[in-house]
Amino acid sequence: MKYISFAIPCYNSEAYMEKAINSILPGGEDVEIIVVNDGSVDGTQKIAEHYQEKYPTIVKAVKKENGGHGDAVNCGLAHATGKYFKVVDSDDWVDEQALLKILEAVKSFSDADSEVDMVISNYVYEKVGMEHKKVIRYDNVLPEDQIFRWDDIGRFRLDQYILMHSVIYRTEMLKLCQLQLPKHTFYVDNIYVYYPLPHVRTLYYLNVDFYRYFIGREDQSVNEKVMISRIDQQLFVTKSMIAMYELRMITSKKLRRYMINYLAIMMTVSSILCIRSKKDENLVKKKELWDYLKKKDYKTYLKIRYGILGQTMNLPGRSGRKVSSLAYIVARRLIGFN
Repeated sequence: MKYISFAIPCYNSEAYMEKAINSILPGGEDVEIIVVNDGSVDGTQKIAEHYQEKYPTIVKAVKKENGGHGDAVNCGLAHATGKYFKVVDSDDWVDEQALLKILEAVKSFSDADSEVDMVISNYVYEKVGMEHKKVIRYDNVLPEDQIFRWDDIGRFRLDQYILMHSVIYRTEMLKLCQLQLPKHTFYVDNIYVYYPLPHVRTLYYLNVDFYRYFIGREDQSVNEKVMISRIDQQLFVTKSMIAMYELRMITSKKLRRYMINYLAIMMTVSSILCIRSKKDENLVKKKELWDYLKKKDYKTYLKIRYGILGQTMNLPGRSGRKVSSLAYIVARRLIGFN
């Protein structure tokens, strides 16, 4: 039995993908590693096949036409046979000791016949040039080492929202809720985390520093210049998340609050990228985004627009945009992203 299926989406990843694969191999026969070659033109496929030949009961090399990161995740999920499903990007890796602890916990769920929909653990910003590695923990928000529900969670700080790095989903739940990420679109990791949330009934948190999130490549999707160049994709993802649910229908008040705050962060990121692009056309797109939220869900719009983030991103005039940009720079340094 495979307890966790790890999908590694790869696109021209020959320079670093082996580190990702090697970090998961200590899981042995309890894991499967699905290396998804998303139309690479370098040595990615050769490396994937090498590992499949060496570890035929653990590694699957899956080759497909290029469809983008989200489509590679879809492909990994389609091939997954493990009880749980985890995405590890090809330039990231996991901690061995934390992996073994997570496997132990997942096995205990099966032994007790307990159904846990979401497993959460910490992640570490492995930022190039930074001696101090920022760790995102959840011990102030989530009960540790026990099964709990949304009504048991506390309040998340801005820098500790649940990202793809920190989440492991029950495979069958993802398939039943028909998660399907859009093709040829960046930043769909937000959809991956956000869309299944109302389908999650039970959660479990391990306070271990499991996922190592590498930041430092010039072409990386979270590089600010790259994000500005892909602003239309960021806006598309944000609008998609707005359209997913009537949030007033979410029965758990704490989950509803969490999802509204998540949307507030997405609105903030989209807005600040429009501002920092210094293009009039993107300022128009920013206004269109806020108008879209207002039309789709007026109550959520009011909560976000007149919250701290919403007000900071909508200060009037050129001087207001400068203040918004400065606030973003300060937040980025404090939090440590991109």
